[in-house]
Amino acid sequence: MTDAFTLLPDLAVRPLGGSVIWANDEFFAEKENLINPGPADYQSSTFGHKGQVYDGWETRRHRGLPGDDEAIVRLGVPGVIRGIVVDTAWFKGNYPPEVSVFGLEVDGYPPATEIAERTDWVPLVDRAKVEGDAVNSFTIDSDARWTHVKLVMHPDGGVARLRVHGEGRPDPKLLGLGPLDLAALENGALVLDCSNRFYSSPNQLLYPGNARVMGDGWETARRRDDGNDWVRIKLAGPGAIRLAELDTSCFLGNSPGSASLTGITADGTEVELLPRTPLLPDTRHRFPLEPVAASVEEVRLDVFPDGGMARLRLFGELSA
Repeated sequence: MTDAFTLLPDLAVRPLGGSVIWANDEFFAEKENLINPGPADYQSSTFGHKGQVYDGWETRRHRGLPGDDEAIVRLGVPGVIRGIVVDTAWFKGNYPPEVSVFGLEVDGYPPATEIAERTDWVPLVDRAKVEGDAVNSFTIDSDARWTHVKLVMHPDGGVARLRVHGEGRPDPKLLGLGPLDLAALENGALVLDCSNRFYSSPNQLLYPGNARVMGDGWETARRRDDGNDWVRIKLAGPGAIRLAELDTSCFLGNSPGSASLTGITADGTEVELLPRTPLLPDTRHRFPLEPVAASVEEVRLDVFPDGGMARLRLFGELSA
C-alpha cells in the first residue's frame, strides 16, 4: 500500500535543485546518488576498483569502530516535510540496520562544513529499523519549515535513494519584491488533485526551469470518452494572476488540442481566467489575463481532451 504523502513532490530531488552537500564517508558509492530522479538501477557483476558498483550512497565497514555515517541534503525547495522514504533498493547484505533523519532551517548560504558542525538539528525520524532492498517509509508530523535534512546510518552501509516529500514554503524575506509565479512549488503552490497521472506526475507542472524531455512534464492516458483531463492547484497564496504560461515543450504528437484556466476563490466561487483556447505542440504559450474582482486561491487547468503539458506558470501578486 502506497503512503499518501508520496503523492506530494520530493523536495530533495535533483531536478528541483536538491544537492547532497556533505557526507563523512562515501567510499563505495557517491552521496550524490541519493537524490537522483527515478528508481535505483543495478547490474550484477559490475565491479569498479572499489567493488560492486551501486546506484546509491555506500560507506565502508566500520568493523566495530565507534560512530555513525551521515549525509546532508540541501532541499531544492525548502518547505514542510510530510513524509520521508529511505529506499535501500539492491542493498541486501550491506544496508544499515537502523537509520535516523534530522531537519534544520538555515538562513543564507554558509559552507557545508559549518552546517555539518551545527548542534541544533531537530529529529524528524527517531532511530528506526529498516529493511534491505525495501522502501522504508516514515510519516512526519510537523508544520515547521526546513531547508536541510541529515540522514544518519547506524552504523554504516548503503542507501539507494532518500525521498523527502512535502510542500514548498518560500523564504518570507523574498516575498513582495516583484511579480511572483503563484503556481511554483518553490513558492508554496501544490497540486491538490488531478483526473489522471498515468504517464507522469502533475507535480512536474510546477517544477522550476524548462522541461528537457517529454517525461519531464504531466501526461495523461488517451481518453476514450467524451470527458477531458484536469489538474487542480493550490496557489502559493491568494492573489491576482496577470500572466499565464502554458508550455507544451517536448510534447509533439500528444499535446492537448486546447486548454482553459478557472480560478477558485475562498468561498468556492469559480471565475474564468482563460477561456478554452487552442494550443500548439512543443510551444511556450503566454496569455495576458484580464483581472478579476476577487482574489483567487486555487486554479483548475482543463486540457481538451487529454495529453501532455510541460509547465504551468501563473505570474501575479499576492493579496495583502
